[in-house]
Amino acid sequence: MINGVRKEAYLCERYVPGKSMDEVKEAYGLNSVVKLGSNENAYGPFEHTKLAMASEINRLNIYPEKNFIKLKNLLGEKYGLDGSYIGLGHGAGGVLETLARTFLEAGDKVIIPKESYRLYREISKMMGAVVKEIPLDSGFSMNLDDFKAALTPKCKLIWLCNPNNPTGSLFDKEKFKELVNALPESTWIVLDEAYAEFAPNELLPNGIDFIKQHKNVICVRTFSKYYGLAGGRIGYLVADPELITCYDTVSEPFNANRIGLAGAVSIIEHDLATAKTYGDRIVADRERISEQLTEMGCAVSPSYANFVFFSTPYPAAETAEQLMRRGVIVRPCGGWGYDRHIRVTVGNTEENDIFLSELKAVLEANASANAPEISV
Repeated sequence: MINGVRKEAYLCERYVPGKSMDEVKEAYGLNSVVKLGSNENAYGPFEHTKLAMASEINRLNIYPEKNFIKLKNLLGEKYGLDGSYIGLGHGAGGVLETLARTFLEAGDKVIIPKESYRLYREISKMMGAVVKEIPLDSGFSMNLDDFKAALTPKCKLIWLCNPNNPTGSLFDKEKFKELVNALPESTWIVLDEAYAEFAPNELLPNGIDFIKQHKNVICVRTFSKYYGLAGGRIGYLVADPELITCYDTVSEPFNANRIGLAGAVSIIEHDLATAKTYGDRIVADRERISEQLTEMGCAVSPSYANFVFFSTPYPAAETAEQLMRRGVIVRPCGGWGYDRHIRVTVGNTEENDIFLSELKAVLEANASANAPEISV
């Protein structure tokens, strides 16, 4: 251990990203690779957005004051609020990390879904919090009654991902209302809706309404997924203005980059229709992938995100490695305890067709290799 480093840094698990496209090409001698492991939007960035971001290059020597304020106001208008309800951050991950630093002290309790976005657990542990993990149910969804039963006055935060990563599932919005109404005075729900735009709006709880009612709810969203700006790193939260003031105090000044901000502003002003066109295409391909995986004999869970969560009869890590050798990167879910499950991002239609074709070949090869010998 290095002297002086907080002990929590050694108690947390480091995020291990999948191999990059260049790494896979080099490792397996491939000319092309389809990357479907990181839930990125293959159709972004959009045309107006690219122009807006390019125009900012000559101003990178200046802090991004104008678009920083403008984006807060535009997002406030989107939700029928003013800009004081909006906080910005370096992607949704940066927002979540700052919220952990805003709320958590050593010994505080947090509740998280066990099979969900790992960052919740690690940033909570880094702040010295005690983490209570609630397993998903047999349908790979959150039972919010279990979260309500785990509430104590020591609980400071509940982290909820809806739709959930990696399963793509939604929780019951009426149960969410019951959970909100059962919160102790000092307990807050962080509702991470990074994938919400891919889900039917009527199935989602209206977190903004709870905020307007002064409930202890914080909504977190991002421009990374639906809006195709993963590399722009723009996330945001919607919350009570007093809480936003605390968040901004804890956060670094102007905690979003100029190019990403310009892209986010341009999306709202010029590219919302384009985003919807491609978002609808992703949803349609998501359903097509699910149907074809089912036809291949895979067990597919209903997804409301931009990815599909499914299992095969074979170990996920081995299947993912076989796909990688064929130039397709997917995410095996053994790290969440699902040793036969894979999460595949919905790419563009051509990428999706390549994935389906290569997976079919892998499954057929595995079935042949594992077929019982027939004695004569």
